[in-house]
Amino acid sequence: MVVAPPLPVSFQLSYEEFESYPDNLIYRAKCTAISKAYRNRLDALDVISASTLNLFIGEDEVADVPFRDFIGPAFERRNIFDDSKLKDWIGDQSSIESLETRRTGELATKPDPKCRFIFIHAYNNSRQRIRITRKMMVRILSYHQVMPGYLDFLFSFGQKHNLRDIRFSAFREQTLLNSPARGPVVPGLGRSGRQIQISFNLKGVSCIVESKSDMHKQQWSLREVAIHHQFDIELGTTLWIITKGNLEIKERIQDMTGQDGRLEDRSFGTVEQCFISSLAVHLLLCHWSREEWRWYILWLEEVIAADTSHVHLPRGPGEYRKEYSHDDFQGIQIYEDKASHVAMILEANSYVLESLRTYYNGLLNNSDFAIRHSCREEISSFCSQIDNMVQNSKMEIARAKVLIQIASARRDLILQFIQSQGAEKMERLTISMHQMGDLSRKEAVAMRIITVVTLIYLPATFVSTLFSTDIVKYQDQSNGGTTDPEGNAYVSFSSLALSRWFQVTLPLTAITLSLGYWAFKMAEKKRVRFEMLPNYALEKESMA
Repeated sequence: MVVAPPLPVSFQLSYEEFESYPDNLIYRAKCTAISKAYRNRLDALDVISASTLNLFIGEDEVADVPFRDFIGPAFERRNIFDDSKLKDWIGDQSSIESLETRRTGELATKPDPKCRFIFIHAYNNSRQRIRITRKMMVRILSYHQVMPGYLDFLFSFGQKHNLRDIRFSAFREQTLLNSPARGPVVPGLGRSGRQIQISFNLKGVSCIVESKSDMHKQQWSLREVAIHHQFDIELGTTLWIITKGNLEIKERIQDMTGQDGRLEDRSFGTVEQCFISSLAVHLLLCHWSREEWRWYILWLEEVIAADTSHVHLPRGPGEYRKEYSHDDFQGIQIYEDKASHVAMILEANSYVLESLRTYYNGLLNNSDFAIRHSCREEISSFCSQIDNMVQNSKMEIARAKVLIQIASARRDLILQFIQSQGAEKMERLTISMHQMGDLSRKEAVAMRIITVVTLIYLPATFVSTLFSTDIVKYQDQSNGGTTDPEGNAYVSFSSLALSRWFQVTLPLTAITLSLGYWAFKMAEKKRVRFEMLPNYALEKESMA
């Protein structure tokens, strides 16, 4: 029979009300309103509906929470798939009788292991629901008395449509080193109440689709990990809760703390050894956050250079030049946005790394940190390595900012080329229209000449046609048109007819030309009047 360790009443009451987390915590560093806001946010993210994005899986779905506890000489692994298995693993043998609605059994029968890793993960990416129910999550957080600040980092995960929340970065800490202890003291579980709690997040990048033939087909994905760490400075018990889209960090930690890992990274005999091992885990996480950024920036540089390789070439007559389109402009804008994200995320990572270094460096000056002298060298080495990472990150930030400037300048050049291409097309169209207008002008002159000539000859043609009819006769054609009445040969010319023709034709021609000239002058006056009128007068005139 397992003998349950004695539990303080405060812990029993807190753990029994685990579903009200974080209102149930023993130590509350924040006011009630802040705890209530955290709980309301948890309630909102626990709703499963088509319109609301949720963080946890449903209670009827199968969870998957890997535990890795250091028990004895090695780590023991266990994957937890539901709340009952979770209770059994942490030593909770309590149950609620349905008839009496009261709790029976022991709440905790197992002391905390020297080191415990809990890996919370999703379905291979952080934009999916994490594979744990809310009930299991708040049970874990309540059992280990995790500070509510860790929820800020947990809220970045869950089902969502985009990665906008990946811009959030922060560092939270809760230091309870004073004696007597201010934190939750549970001796039966191996908790002295003198502990440190740290929560932060880091971002990395990885290539998910590689292509050696076409660099544009490569796909990169931004990754995020949320870390919570607790360390008891009297007993050395260590807790890690690591949330990530996949189990990549779990595999790395297993390699580091496995049989092939360094001895100092997997030693948990003394408080000092436990603390040094925790520093090794911190360094592993920090190195992960820096691994692929160099190659991602290089890929962005190569893609931008390939897409803008023609912007500096001559574009004069006879020179080969690329015709840019709006798709080219949009593509460079997308790559510039990616470079901006790189600079922003690297600056956020640098802030977190600097905060982590400052925090541990501050422990060396804290008189309540009992192992500061024995671990001074390890802490100094840890801070030095973090400094190197921060400096390298700053160099990559500078590189990303230069890339942003290059992309912006070349994007502006492409925009100018697109505008100049449009201007050239308009110029060619204008020249073509000018040629068509010149041709139309020549045709109009020719038509005007034809019109004038027609006006001149129209009266004469009309009169000639009239005189050629049977209406007017000047010759006697009674003898067949061969001889006149005196017997002389018939002559077709008549001076009288010619005189009458001129008498009719000339006045009619003058009248026709006068009417044409008058019509031309009236049209010219109307055109001049319309050119002098303002726009609103033209509109009224057209309406009239």
